[in-house]
Amino acid sequence: MSVRSTATTASAVTTASSVAEATRATVQEFLAARIAGDTGRLVQLFADEVDWLLAENPAVPWIRPRSTAAECAAQFTELTAYTVPEDARASVDTFLVDGTDAVLMGHLSGTVRATGKSFEGPFALRLTVEDGRITRHHLYENSLSIAEACTP
Repeated sequence: MSVRSTATTASAVTTASSVAEATRATVQEFLAARIAGDTGRLVQLFADEVDWLLAENPAVPWIRPRSTAAECAAQFTELTAYTVPEDARASVDTFLVDGTDAVLMGHLSGTVRATGKSFEGPFALRLTVEDGRITRHHLYENSLSIAEACTP
């Protein structure tokens, strides 16, 4: 029979809570850097190698495979080059954190500069934070709406 001390259990809970708090803080910093357009800070927040997932979409020039911190941070710059920044909207309805993982769900919309067409839809973003840096960035969005907006 194994008996676990209350101190050990409390220590594990405190450690898990600290990890979740650190994850939440990094994700909040990531969101602030995205809003501010601070690509330098984004490069610092992404790990050297990132597990990046965003369904490839040949009609959408800013959606492509990425894996380095600089490539991941550049997605923001490319997005603003191809869309109308004043029309960009994103709202986060849900922000869940479990240890090193965070999931954000919400709604996004925008207008493609070249076509003048709008896109919109729900999104879910899964991030993993390790040692204060984002190691996983998986974005699920309404890719059909975005592709249609990019098509003349």
